[in-house]
Amino acid sequence: MTVWVVDWPMTGDDDGPRTLKTVTTAARVIDAVRAHDEIGASALAEYLDISKSTAHIHLTTLEQNGFLVQTDSGYRLAFKFTVLGEYVRNRSPLYRYGKPEVDDLAEETNQYTHIVTEENGTGINLYQVKGDTSIEGEYQTEKIQRRDHLHYTAAGKAILAALPRERVEEIVDNHGLPAQTANTITDRETLFDELDRVRERGFAYNDEEEIDGFRAIGAPIRDTDDRVRGSLSISGPTSIMQGERYRETLPERVTRSANVIEVNINMNSQS
Repeated sequence: MTVWVVDWPMTGDDDGPRTLKTVTTAARVIDAVRAHDEIGASALAEYLDISKSTAHIHLTTLEQNGFLVQTDSGYRLAFKFTVLGEYVRNRSPLYRYGKPEVDDLAEETNQYTHIVTEENGTGINLYQVKGDTSIEGEYQTEKIQRRDHLHYTAAGKAILAALPRERVEEIVDNHGLPAQTANTITDRETLFDELDRVRERGFAYNDEEEIDGFRAIGAPIRDTDDRVRGSLSISGPTSIMQGERYRETLPERVTRSANVIEVNINMNSQS
């Protein structure tokens, strides 16, 4: 019997996990295809600073495994990612039990409503509904397709306020506090002061910190062990999100919906 030993190139040292270079490169290829919509071997090689032959091998390997589709002008991401994404999302209790509340909140308020969770220090929009009178725009359309920094969204600040300080410090160290608008918090201690206020009142504000002229309110969603699973938020233009509606009515409504989601998740996790 012949035994084949494959010596895959690896990275890492005694202080960290060892990883396969080929898998890391494949992940970078997928990110590059996404960034360009479509890309060929020559452009990919230049973008990733690898040889054209290596770029071609990665592209064809990913195509053969169903992750890419070849087009007349290069390669694009396959719909396989949609199938995988739907599978992951549908297995999330936060999505399953949060979706009805998001639908109801969007219908009642006519504004954008979101369920957000934290993954690797960034915010993932699991579900988003546009209310009937919500402002149209590519930003909101594309929001569900990308990761957000947590410090400038109401949903993100609600999550950060429910995390241990050490975890928040780690997130800030890894991702920084980049500014989106003149109102974005970009100072570490200012952020922690804001998170103290969020914990005290039970919800977070985004006062034109992500988009000029846009405000939001977010509330955390916890499990039975008081660990944060994600958050629920509502957002809209300052012309609508103002006065008592912004300061009292909508915060009460958002926190109530977040609590309903918590109860449903926790009840079903015990069954």
